[in-house]
Amino acid sequence: MLRARVAPGMIASVTTSEPGRVLIESGFGIAGSMTSAAATVVYSPTDAALQLDDRFGACLRELADDLAAAPLPRREAARAGAALAFAVEHGITLSRRDRTVRSDGFFTERAGGRVSARELGEAVLLAARAATDDRRVRHLGCLLAEVVVSPDVDVALAERALLVARDLTWRQLALLAAVGRRDRSPLPLTPVPVDPRAWTTWGALEDLTGLQMAGLLDPPVAVPRPGGSAQPRLRPADLRLTRRGVLLHRLLALDFVRPEDVDTALAALT
Repeated sequence: MLRARVAPGMIASVTTSEPGRVLIESGFGIAGSMTSAAATVVYSPTDAALQLDDRFGACLRELADDLAAAPLPRREAARAGAALAFAVEHGITLSRRDRTVRSDGFFTERAGGRVSARELGEAVLLAARAATDDRRVRHLGCLLAEVVVSPDVDVALAERALLVARDLTWRQLALLAAVGRRDRSPLPLTPVPVDPRAWTTWGALEDLTGLQMAGLLDPPVAVPRPGGSAQPRLRPADLRLTRRGVLLHRLLALDFVRPEDVDTALAALT
């Protein structure tokens, strides 16, 4: 858990002059008490028990300051602040796993003042502000931290992942998480129902079919052939992440989806 050493009264003395810090701390209702520690890592790194790469920390500080300069609806500000806090938390976790920040020009200013890290950060914060389910926010922050240490993922690919994730329901993300941890938590062997009467089950099957049609899960949707033999019924245990699914699972850190959310998504398929 992210913690920080903060001198008594320190936060109260800086909040009025550091609106970006206030923005990060405003994510308390979503990210919990670690938002204060995350803000300390970004704005007072010498006072923090844990450290973030200077370039990443500076990028997060600029993003927070820019966003805090304009008025935002309270919930949008909270989601943006929480996303930044989660990016700090995951960035520190990755650094402790010896995942080093990329050195391929990701933080270097290009023509027109463009910086890849800033561009991606802005896209992540836009997605977080627009999220209607607060549970998505953590994974958006994790995406930013993951790409910062992944030289094999450029901004265009990361933005494509954001676009794909934007169109997925939370239940679909939970189903991807379930399939991604199938080696640790075996999936049910009971076939999913065909044309169920219960609307909840019908909706869950629609979500599952959507993942298959989006190329995130194998096997693809079975297309019956006229006069052909009956297709075997799909079981959750038959599902596998495609290459696209593996990428999305990795960038969104779907291993962090709570077990109860995974269980709820799987239960809806029965």
